[in-house]
Amino acid sequence: MILVTGGTGLVGSHLLYELTLKNESVKAIYRNEEKLAVVKKVFSYYSENSDEYFNKIEWIQADLLDIPLLTEAFKNVSHVYHCAAFVSFEPDKYHELRKINIEGTANIVNFCIANKIEKLCYVSSISTLGKTPNNTEIDENTLWNPDADNSLYGITKYGAEMEVWRGTQEGLDAVIVNPGVIIGPGIWKYGTGNIFKRVYKGLSYYTEGTTGYVDVFDVVNCMMKLMESSVKNERFVLVAENWSYKDFLTEIATALQVKEPTKKATPFLLNIAWRLDWLNHKLNGKRRSLSKQMANTLVTNSFYNSNKITSHLNYQFKPLNQSIKAVSKLFLKEQGV
Repeated sequence: MILVTGGTGLVGSHLLYELTLKNESVKAIYRNEEKLAVVKKVFSYYSENSDEYFNKIEWIQADLLDIPLLTEAFKNVSHVYHCAAFVSFEPDKYHELRKINIEGTANIVNFCIANKIEKLCYVSSISTLGKTPNNTEIDENTLWNPDADNSLYGITKYGAEMEVWRGTQEGLDAVIVNPGVIIGPGIWKYGTGNIFKRVYKGLSYYTEGTTGYVDVFDVVNCMMKLMESSVKNERFVLVAENWSYKDFLTEIATALQVKEPTKKATPFLLNIAWRLDWLNHKLNGKRRSLSKQMANTLVTNSFYNSNKITSHLNYQFKPLNQSIKAVSKLFLKEQGV
C-alpha cells in the first residue's frame, strides 16, 4: 500500500493519476473536500473514465500535525510519497510555514520509522540549493548557505530536508527530489497555473532573471522510478531546461495567442515595488504579493544541472516548449476558447 500526502496539489494529483493507472493500492491524505474537485479535474484531462481511477483511491482527511489521524493513515502502508507542503513567500507566514513544512515532515518521518516503511520519497525544491559564483551550474552538491538572504519558504523546505536526512540516520530509506518551477495544469489560482492565467489576462512586465523549469509528469515519473529502484539516501535535481523569465512568459503568451509582456521590470523598479507592497500590507492589511527575496530572485540568473537523475535513470526530460503548449491548450479549453 502506498500513501501520498498532499494528494490534492499539483504534483500529488498527477502522481495519484499515474499510480492508479498502474493499479497500485493507494491512500491519499487531503485537508478539505473542496480540493478533491481539483483531483477529479486533473484526472479528467487525461481520461474519459476519470471517476474510475479517482474511486480507486482511499481518501483520508487528515492534517500533517494531527497524530491520531496520521496513525490511521499509516496502517498497512509500505511506501510513502510526501508531497504536502505550504507554499508561501509572505514574511508573516513564517510560523505556519515552519509548522507544516518542518514539523509536518518530522511527523511523516517519525511515522515512517515507527511503521518500518520501506521507502520515503520527499518532494523538496531547488530553493533549498545554494548559489554558485559566475552563473556556474547548480547541482546536488551546491551547499545551502544559511547566511544568505534566503526566502522563508526555502528555509523551511531546507529544514524539512534535514528531517528526512535525520530519518535516514535512524534507518529509513529515502530519496529527495528538488524540482525546478513545475509546469502542469489543473490549479489556476496559484503557482505556475496562475502565471498562465495572468499572461492570458494581460501581463505587461517581465524580468531578466533565469531559473529552471520542469514538467509535472517528469517530476512524477522520476519519483516513481526512484522509488522502484535500489537508489536510497540520495537527492536529485529535476530541471528540464533553464530559461529566462522573459522567454518563459513570451512562450506562454504565444501558446495562449495573447500579447507578450513588453515592459522590463528593472531591479530598481522591483526594489520600489516590494517596499510599496510592504507598506500596503502595514497600512491596509493587504496580503504580501512581492517580498524582498522574491524581487531579488526575479533578477537573478540561476542555472541548474540535472545530469545526476538523467544518468541514474537514463531519463530524458520533456522539452519545456511542449509542456507550455500542453498546459496552454488545457487552460484555453477551460476558458471555452
